[in-house]
Amino acid sequence: MARTVVDLDESVLAFAQQQLGTKTKRDTINRALAIAAGTSADDRARGLAWLKDNADQILDFEVLEEQERSGR
Repeated sequence: MARTVVDLDESVLAFAQQQLGTKTKRDTINRALAIAAGTSADDRARGLAWLKDNADQILDFEVLEEQERSGR
């Protein structure tokens, strides 16, 4: 295992620890990396397909179009 020094956003780390149920920085980072590495292209494709099928129930396209027109 390699030792690496990095700057971390402590509030994001604390939130990740809460979400992952980990107790140490090391465990949190290693768990997050394992999750990220385990997310395959197929997983992302399934997620995007789901979003495409369900976007109209989640997103308000009229609001998005208005924001697009107004330059926001």
